[in-house]
Amino acid sequence: MAKKSMVAREVKRQKLVNKYAGKRAALKEIVKNADLPMEERFKASLKLAEMPRNSSAVRLHNRCQLTGRPHAYYRKLKLSRIMLRDLASFGQIPGMVKSSW
Repeated sequence: MAKKSMVAREVKRQKLVNKYAGKRAALKEIVKNADLPMEERFKASLKLAEMPRNSSAVRLHNRCQLTGRPHAYYRKLKLSRIMLRDLASFGQIPGMVKSSW
């Protein structure tokens, strides 16, 4: 089980990303638009830099939904390999069976 503070930090980051997503996208479009004057693009990049760091989606880290484990994460299932194996062993994931031979 991951530290609760680390899981809480990721939840906080996710909320910030959701809150600022529209504003960040609009500013990025202005910065990328080569037709606009350089001063306007520079002001947009400064506004983008003034936003909270954790509002950037790059700073998010995938964690297991059940344990909060950051490593060995399966994106499709949002679980770590350990929880995937446990749930598969108990037959709680449809179509998945733990192999044995």
